[in-house]
Amino acid sequence: MAVWDHRRARVTGITLAILLVLGVAGYALFARVRPYLHGSNCEVRTAAGKMPLDLEQGANAATIAAVAYRKKLPERAAVIAYATVIQESHIRNLPGGDRDSVGMFQQRPSQGWGPPEKLRDPVTSTSKFFDALVKVKDYLDRDLHDAAQRVQRSADGTAYAQHEPQGKLLAQAFTGRTPASVRCWFAPDKKTKPRRAEAIRELRRAFGSRLQVENPAASVSATETAEPPADSDAVRVSSGRTGWAVASWAVTHAQAYGLTEVRHGGKGWTADDGHDGWTDDGGAPNDRVIIK
Repeated sequence: MAVWDHRRARVTGITLAILLVLGVAGYALFARVRPYLHGSNCEVRTAAGKMPLDLEQGANAATIAAVAYRKKLPERAAVIAYATVIQESHIRNLPGGDRDSVGMFQQRPSQGWGPPEKLRDPVTSTSKFFDALVKVKDYLDRDLHDAAQRVQRSADGTAYAQHEPQGKLLAQAFTGRTPASVRCWFAPDKKTKPRRAEAIRELRRAFGSRLQVENPAASVSATETAEPPADSDAVRVSSGRTGWAVASWAVTHAQAYGLTEVRHGGKGWTADDGHDGWTDDGGAPNDRVIIK
């Protein structure tokens, strides 16, 4: 009986060891394939709800908020712009469209919007939309579809109204009113060559020259809990809202420019764990957005 108990205990021990090895190997395999399982996407989430976006839509949505910031426009202007592009292009920078319409807003060169190559640039097309919108008398007090139609002159202007809830959700997130509400992720095989200098130039083209970029190592105060990495850029911001607008722009453009890390306001995002979104980062400054 003692021999049998000894053999049974030995078999049990071997079985448990095998299961442990298999469990560790399985977890290691899952950890390796996990970044591929989620694919590539973005998500906006605020108290008003959530909305999935692909990477192009996310980048274009962030650009709209950036241009609104540069022009010092209220959030309502961004809401109108978002509802318009959802109806016109699903927030995509289309190469063509109905007749000679092009770009996110499907603006027509034949109606005086400008040359097609300019209208295919999201920053330029958004600027042109806002320039026309602010010329609409009392546009902030008008129904959304009325204000949008006076700019767009489309066949059915009432269609813009249905997208107002989504427009409000996007505006809350991308203008920074709701912190850490935009996350993006992409598989490791979708990573691109780092082009941070180009990203910073494009960021400042969208947001304007009011955004100052400085050397992180030279700007760390004694109260910071951790220094920003030297191989990064620090975008100085005047408010938390501006900071989160900038951070959202960086996250949505991370795949295109090979960005790997964004830090602001006690939160951090990394490309390797993008699906996890923003996680606590005690060293992330409030007065700067660290982009690596």
